[in-house]
Amino acid sequence: MNSPQLVLASTSKYRRVLLDRLTVPYTVNGSLIDESVLPNEDPIALVSRLAKAKAQAVSERYPQGVIIGSDQAAILGNTILGKPGTVERCIEQLKNASGQRVIFYTAVHVIDVRNRRNEAHVDSTTVVFRTLTESEIRSYVARDNPLDCAGGFKAESLGIVLFDRIDSQDPTALVGLPLIWLAAALRRAGFALP
Repeated sequence: MNSPQLVLASTSKYRRVLLDRLTVPYTVNGSLIDESVLPNEDPIALVSRLAKAKAQAVSERYPQGVIIGSDQAAILGNTILGKPGTVERCIEQLKNASGQRVIFYTAVHVIDVRNRRNEAHVDSTTVVFRTLTESEIRSYVARDNPLDCAGGFKAESLGIVLFDRIDSQDPTALVGLPLIWLAAALRRAGFALP
């Protein structure tokens, strides 16, 4: 059986690096959707809705495709931590996270357009930050430049030194795409994975 066309509905370089690990050819086609939080929307509902919306927006262009949409939110207390964007904001996020737990919800939505099948999953990862000094935070931000990462760090890089521990069932979810669940979903969609 021929594998369908796989499409990643994301321009995230981090998700591309993760998907490359599965060694399945794919196309990247990002979607432009409104990612605003709806009134009273909890983080799990938010990431689930956005992952699905991204996949749906791209699915219209690929009638024979299998589309992957994904979204992630980092939660500190009741606050959603976005991508800091600036050094100052990154430093502030990490100061607030020092000694705290940050929960990451990573949603993935797979649409098999040919067979009109949808599958969805949300992974939860808890990151426990050690107590950080301002000097450590500034040094980390200068060296790893995590300005485009939710929460302001790269766990797959130098950011690993910021933590006491990470509690997760799938370490790839923290980077942005839960590959354990995704690999199973892709096998169900007809892709030949070991």
